[in-house]
Amino acid sequence: MNATAKEIASKVPEVTLLFWIIKIAATTLGETAGDAASMSMNLGYAVASVIFIAIFLVAVFAQIMAKDFHPILYWAVIVATTTAGTAMADFADRSLGIGYPGGASILFVLLMASLGIWYWSEGSIAVETVTTPRVELYYWLTIMFSQTLGTALGDWMADTAGLGYDGGALVFSAGLILLVVLYYYTKVSHVFLFWAAFILTRPLGATVGDFLDKPLDHGGLAISRYTASAILAAFMIACILLFPQKAGRHPGEGTAA
Repeated sequence: MNATAKEIASKVPEVTLLFWIIKIAATTLGETAGDAASMSMNLGYAVASVIFIAIFLVAVFAQIMAKDFHPILYWAVIVATTTAGTAMADFADRSLGIGYPGGASILFVLLMASLGIWYWSEGSIAVETVTTPRVELYYWLTIMFSQTLGTALGDWMADTAGLGYDGGALVFSAGLILLVVLYYYTKVSHVFLFWAAFILTRPLGATVGDFLDKPLDHGGLAISRYTASAILAAFMIACILLFPQKAGRHPGEGTAA
C-alpha cells in the first residue's frame, strides 16, 4: 500500500506578498501605538510594557484556543507583539541604561535560544508546522523576541549610527531586497530567509513609525501618534477585509491509499 500525505491547515496565513505588506504595516503601527502609550499618554516604558504584555497574553490565549485560522485575530496578536516589543525595547535600552547595543545583544540571544529550543523540540522551525498549541507557543514566543529585537535595532540604526529615520528605513529596505534576491536566485534555506525577513521588517516598521511621528527638528514628519496609528490600523483592516487570506498548509501524517 502506498501512503499519501494529508494536508493539515495551519493557524497562520500563507506567506505571500500580502502577508509582508500587512506585516510591515503592523510593525509600523506597533511603533506609533507603543510610543503613544509610553510617551504621549505619559505612562512610561515600564507601565506601557506591563499593559501591552497583558494584552499580548490575552490575544495569544485567544489565538491558541481558536480552532481555525482567523485573520483578524492573527493580526491582532501580531500588533500586540509589536506594541509590547516597542515598549519593552525602549524600557531595556533607556530605562535600564544598557543602551541599544546591550539591549539588542540580550534580545538576539533570547531569540536564538527560542529558535533553538523550538527546533530541538519539534525538529523544524518552519511556519507551516504551526498546527498544535505547543508549536504555537514556540511560534509566538519567537515572534515576541524578534519584534522586540527589531525595535532595538531600528532605534540603534537611526539614533546611534546617525542614519536618521529615513536612512535607517533605506538600510533595512535594502536588506529585505537582498533577501528577496536570495529567495529567488539561490538555494539558501527558505526557513532561514523567512525568519530573517520577519526580523528585518520590524526595524523597518520602527524607523518608518518614528519618521512619521517624531518632531521635524528630529528628522520626522511630526504627525500625531494617534493619527498615524489610526491610519495604519485602517489600512491593515482594509487589506484584511478586501484581500482574504488563506491558512497555510503542510503535509500531515500519511494515510493509507
